[in-house]
Amino acid sequence: MIPYDDMEPACARLIADRIRKRPQPPYSARNTAEVAERLERFLAQHQPGARVSGVARMGGGASKEQFVFTLDRDGAPSQRYVLRMDPAEAITETDRRREHDILRAVQGLIPAPLPVWLDQEGDAFGQPAVIMEFVGGVTKPSNAAAKATGVGTWLGDPLRTQIGPQFVDHLVSLHGLKWDVPGLASFQAPTADPQQAARWTLNYWRALWATDKVEDRPIMSYAEQWLIENMPSCDELVMIHGDYRTGNYLFDESTGRITAVLDWELARIGDFHEDLAYTLVQVFGTWDDGLFRVSDLYPREEFIAAYEKASGRTVNRRTLHWYDVLSAFKIYVVVAASGLSAARAAHNHQDVLLSFVASIGPMFADDMHRLLCMEEFA
Repeated sequence: MIPYDDMEPACARLIADRIRKRPQPPYSARNTAEVAERLERFLAQHQPGARVSGVARMGGGASKEQFVFTLDRDGAPSQRYVLRMDPAEAITETDRRREHDILRAVQGLIPAPLPVWLDQEGDAFGQPAVIMEFVGGVTKPSNAAAKATGVGTWLGDPLRTQIGPQFVDHLVSLHGLKWDVPGLASFQAPTADPQQAARWTLNYWRALWATDKVEDRPIMSYAEQWLIENMPSCDELVMIHGDYRTGNYLFDESTGRITAVLDWELARIGDFHEDLAYTLVQVFGTWDDGLFRVSDLYPREEFIAAYEKASGRTVNRRTLHWYDVLSAFKIYVVVAASGLSAARAAHNHQDVLLSFVASIGPMFADDMHRLLCMEEFA
């Protein structure tokens, strides 16, 4: 067994913080009056004379508490912003500094919200927080059924053909981002050996499973051992998004233009196959007339071919399969361990949702079984 502690130091700190917070009392969701008061105090220091109005909680978000508000400055037009704030524990433990830094880094390269203010230690808001500019758009068509964001979202035509090429191009642009720059110093690269990229990400999710699991599961033990024994090498390190799929971007419904890629908190330096495999997870796609479409955009092979053509990279199918298994493994950790443990400790503002989401865990257990039994990769 390889030790859990061989992982990116920033990720190791997140797990240590999660363990430290576990005995804390239940978390109380912030109300709009309290948030408005804290915003006024914070902005009095950073934007003297500015006035806060229209503070309202945003829907969704099993990971962060989110509030939208309007800021008025003398002589300037009103502007809307979004406050993203950590609960005591989230379905995924992340770092607001890293979210702030990667969002800054992709400006002008990929449409993404612009972060403006950071409360790294939570001195102003009680929990770590980042404030970013509001971006308009929707995550699913207005006539789509009510589902968890990104789960089985059906776009249909013409949105598929409008959004698909942008979806691929933005991913390729991210993977071309220069990551060894001062502005991304909060990210550490796995450069010790060719397998460190795979080892770091696997160890992070192994450690979370060990920390948060509610019960032992044989499929998780078997998958963990298989992942350890079959770790691939990485020939090219890139900045990866970590949660790239339909549901995590906004688009203009009338034109199909992607207005912002969202949810950057799982970004890290690693293997581009990791992003591809996560995007390919079946629960994030749809079946339509017997055909599976990745994020309801492309059939699996067409998506891989589109990425290869746009990036000039060749997808290694054995490496991709390893990350396919890892994707099912880590999503099982998220829904059936980390989310459920946060709900059980009453440390999240959406305890009921996290408990409900745990019910989809068997789908990912089934995915692991299906993938591990594929003869061509045995």
